[in-house]
Amino acid sequence: MAVGAVTAFLSALTPATAPAGSEASVAKDPLRQYTQQTPRWQRCDAKNPATYQCATLKVPLDYGNPGGKKTDIAISRLKASSAKERRGVLLLNPGGPGGPGRDLPVSVGAEFPEEVKRRYDLIGFDPRGVGQSSPVSCGLTGDEQDMERPYRTGTFAKDVKWARTVAAKCQAEEGDRLRHLTTRNTARDMDVIRAVLGEKKISYLGFSYGTYLGAVYARMFPRRTDRFVLDSAADPARYGRGMFQAMGERAEPAFRRWSEWTARRHTTYELGRTPAEVRTTFWDLVAQADRTPIDRGGTLFTGDTIRAQRATFSRVQKATTWVAELKKAAESKKAAEGRKPDPSGAPEPVPGPLRPESARDVPPDNETASAWAVLCADTRTSWPRDPEQYRRDAIRDKARYPLSGDFESNIKPCAFWKPGSEPRTTVTNRVRALILQNEWDPATPPAGGRAMHRALRGSRMVTVAGGEGHIVNGTNSCADKRATVYLTTGRLPAKDLTCRTHDGL
Repeated sequence: MAVGAVTAFLSALTPATAPAGSEASVAKDPLRQYTQQTPRWQRCDAKNPATYQCATLKVPLDYGNPGGKKTDIAISRLKASSAKERRGVLLLNPGGPGGPGRDLPVSVGAEFPEEVKRRYDLIGFDPRGVGQSSPVSCGLTGDEQDMERPYRTGTFAKDVKWARTVAAKCQAEEGDRLRHLTTRNTARDMDVIRAVLGEKKISYLGFSYGTYLGAVYARMFPRRTDRFVLDSAADPARYGRGMFQAMGERAEPAFRRWSEWTARRHTTYELGRTPAEVRTTFWDLVAQADRTPIDRGGTLFTGDTIRAQRATFSRVQKATTWVAELKKAAESKKAAEGRKPDPSGAPEPVPGPLRPESARDVPPDNETASAWAVLCADTRTSWPRDPEQYRRDAIRDKARYPLSGDFESNIKPCAFWKPGSEPRTTVTNRVRALILQNEWDPATPPAGGRAMHRALRGSRMVTVAGGEGHIVNGTNSCADKRATVYLTTGRLPAKDLTCRTHDGL
C-alpha cells in the first residue's frame, strides 16, 4: 500500500484556542485547558477535497506538569460521508516511530471501502515531534542519518562514534524535550484528540510501530478503546533492540524460501538449479562486490549494500529479478572506480513508516531524529551501555544470520541516550482488537503478531498465508473484508483465521 504525496499550505494552519477556565476548574481538571479546545478547522490544501480539513492543537509537553511548556499536534479529518450511519472517529497512524500521519485520511483513506468512510470521520495526526507537530531536529548530516551500518572490525570504532555523535547532537539541540517524546505521551495526545473531538471512545487503525502505539493506548485508556485494527504487529515485549534483531532472524527463512523459488525457475533466471546453487551465486556476488562495487544502472553496490536489501527477499519474484540483473551487471565488468557506492536504486529498502513523499517546513532530519527520540526514550534501559557488547552481539549474529544479523545487532544511538520520562508500558490486557499479519513480512515478522495477539487477550488474528511485504491493508481481499466487517459491525471473527494468497507466482 503506497501513501501518496501531500502538498499542504501549512502556513494556513492556525492553532486552536481554549476557553479561559477558572483557577478552581484547572485545579480540579489540569487537562481541561487542552481537552476543551475548539479546533479551528481550515482546508488543508488546494489539491485535495475541501472536506479534508486541518487544525493544530496544544498539548502539554510534560503531562506531569500540564501547566508548563506546550507542544503542537497537527491533526486532520475527513468527515463521515453519512451523518445517519456515522459511528465516530477512526484515528490513523502510519508507523515509525517517526512517521507523519496527518495526510493519511486522503492518502490511505482513498483506499478504504465506502462502508468504512460512511461510518467514520477519518482522523490523521502527526505524532509529537514529527512532521508539523513541533518537529524535532538534531541537525544531523546525511551520513549521520544513515542507519544501515553492518559490522566490520575496521569500521566498528567509526560506528561507535556515529552512535555517540547522534545522541550528543540530539541532546544538544533538543535538551530536556527529548525525555517527553515517548509512546505513552503520544497515547495521551491521542486521548486529548478524542476529547477535543467530543468522542467517548476512539477507533483506530495503526500500521507497524503504530500497532504498538495502539496497544499502549488500549492499556492506558481501556474504557475509551473502541474498534482497533493493528496491521503488521510488533512484539510488544521486544519493542526496542529486539525489534531490530527480529528482522535479522526472520531474514534467513525468507532468504531460504527465495532460493527454493528461484531454483525452480533456473531456465528463466539462470541463478542455480538447486537452492544451494542459488545461495552460492548470491554470496559470490556479495564477495565480488566487496572487492569491486557492481554498477547496476548507475548505482554502485558493495557486498554490504547488497546485503542491506534483506527486505527484498520477502518478495521472491522481485528479488530474483534484481539478483539476476546484478549478476549480469557483474559479468559485464562495468565497475565504476572513484564513485561512492549508493544503495538508493535498490528495489526495496528496509521498510519504514508509511509517509508522504514531501512535507514543507519540516527539518530534513526530522524523520530520523524523531525515530531515535521516541525509540530511545521508550526503551533506553533495554540497550547495553558497553560498546563491546554490541561488537560481540554483531559478530555472533552475523554468524547466525549471515544476511543481516550484524546490521541489526550493531551499535545504535540508544546506547548513549538519556532515559525517557517514565518506564515503558507492559502490554497485557483484554482488548477486542483485530490483528492482520503477512506470513512473509520482513519488518514485523509473524512471531511478533502472535506475541501481540497473546498480550491482547480477546483479540483475533488474521494471517495471510504466503502474504509478502510489509503491511496487509489493501493487498488481500480476504483480510480487508474481515477488517471492514469488524470496523462497520464490531464483529470479530469467531476464531483466528488464515487467508490465502497466490504463492506460486
